[in-house]
Amino acid sequence: MERWTLIAIALTAVSLFAFVNLAAEVTEGDTNAFDRAILLALRNPADLSDPIGPRWLEEIMRDLTALGGNVVLAILSLSITGFLVLTGKRRAAAMIAASLITGTLLSHALKWGFDRPRPDLVPHGTAVYTQSFPSAHAMLSAIVYLTLGALLARVQAAWPVKIYLLVVAVFLTVIIGLSRVYLGVHWPTDVLAGWAVGAAWALLCWLVLLSIQKARRRARQAAAAPALRPPPGAAPER
Repeated sequence: MERWTLIAIALTAVSLFAFVNLAAEVTEGDTNAFDRAILLALRNPADLSDPIGPRWLEEIMRDLTALGGNVVLAILSLSITGFLVLTGKRRAAAMIAASLITGTLLSHALKWGFDRPRPDLVPHGTAVYTQSFPSAHAMLSAIVYLTLGALLARVQAAWPVKIYLLVVAVFLTVIIGLSRVYLGVHWPTDVLAGWAVGAAWALLCWLVLLSIQKARRRARQAAAAPALRPPPGAAPER
């Protein structure tokens, strides 16, 4: 428990540091050349409305980007939260619900605060309605999928299964973010920032759950301790 807590704290600090530095670079305009180069590299030079690759790849990217949409994440989170409540895992259910709700609010607050326009360099491959920085799809998919992956991995005994679940969670998070850049609805740095702050938020929620579990364990041990002590005046066992 202590080892994983320290690792989670270190990863949270690294993610927050990456987001703060990236946000500063974006605000100063130092990432414009990088963002433009990546977006243009993913388009047909003769027709910027045409993403590179066959037509079916564009359709696949639209399907993948939907996995990070608000409706899909809400349905997934509510379904799993209900399952956890019915199976008696109320603290885990509360963590999933709280992480998604607070993460959504934080995402909107950051978007309004930075107020970065969507890319106008290439046509958008799907409809968008909010500001660009950070990517809500990247951020919320990191929060939801990484949290679920960590919860599932925690109840598995075999390390190969744990690693598999975490790899799947990371893969979903990464591919959803990449789909946003491919479709031209986000600058690459929007997605990088979304991953960073989303991972940090998921880790913070995980640390809160660990601290609650640790406090409850100590309380149970303290309550059980008097029952284990011999009554006053009792002769010691031989």
